[in-house]
Amino acid sequence: MAVDKSGDRVRNMFAGIAHKYDRMNHLLSMNVDKYWRWRTVRIVAPSGNQPILDVCTGTGDLALAFWKASDKQTKIVASDFCFPMLEIGMQKKQRLGCNGQVTFLEADAQQLPFDDNQFQIVSVAFGLRNVSDTDQGLREMTRVCASGGRVAVLEFSMPEWQPFKAIYGWYFRNVLPKIGQWLARNDDAAYSYLPESVGEFPYGQALADRMQRAGLQQVKYYPLTGGIATLYVGQK
Repeated sequence: MAVDKSGDRVRNMFAGIAHKYDRMNHLLSMNVDKYWRWRTVRIVAPSGNQPILDVCTGTGDLALAFWKASDKQTKIVASDFCFPMLEIGMQKKQRLGCNGQVTFLEADAQQLPFDDNQFQIVSVAFGLRNVSDTDQGLREMTRVCASGGRVAVLEFSMPEWQPFKAIYGWYFRNVLPKIGQWLARNDDAAYSYLPESVGEFPYGQALADRMQRAGLQQVKYYPLTGGIATLYVGQK
């Protein structure tokens, strides 16, 4: 049975864990998630004054990483359809003093409220698999990306080499959800949804092919930390 990724379910699920989302991510990944974003903003480095869009931004960590990587000179738009997550991001923005440069906006990745060809980079980190129509999300990201700009997708994947693949798969399916639910005191099965959604989502060449069908060229992908996560980059 396919994972239920209906908008209301995903929005309510993440709203329920918004206040603990960052702490849980850092803890469960042993802070490796920070390294993944660090690598992303270096492989897909900002250039020039065109703005950057981060969709499914959650609490805004990748959006803020792009702001820092641009020497705090580039305007960043961070969009998500779960407002409680955006509220956490706006608190971070205030603490960093980037109120004039970073904008948090409530928006659905499948219907982005922007004109065509607006952004030098359109990114998404660990959010594309939550979009109910993956291909529509990729088409929208491509549409609003400027000609010559780049679309970057950072997403969980599964390792390919044994025995790490078997060990990690067992941990991901059996241990991580229990730890997450216990620490978050969450009854909405958000951390059971995580392995279910990752297990169903395409990765490697399969996702690169879908990015190409959405209109991107020269799609490359970079496995990170043994293939636990992968960064995909395509050019418009």
